[in-house]
Amino acid sequence: MAHPKRKISKTRRDKRRTHKKAEAPQLATCPTTGATHRYHRAHWVEGKLYYKGRVVMEKDTIV
Repeated sequence: MAHPKRKISKTRRDKRRTHKKAEAPQLATCPTTGATHRYHRAHWVEGKLYYKGRVVMEKDTIV
């Protein structure tokens, strides 16, 4: 059974757990289209998939 060599402090433990307390997902605005989307996620606008302000894929190329 795994056993830690050093005790993890309460502060360090709580820092790891803070991400689950977010009430609503953080939203970003695309610099190219102006559409709102979640951070670090690709989003569809008018049949095109954008990521970091660039077109990654178009809808008719999907098989």
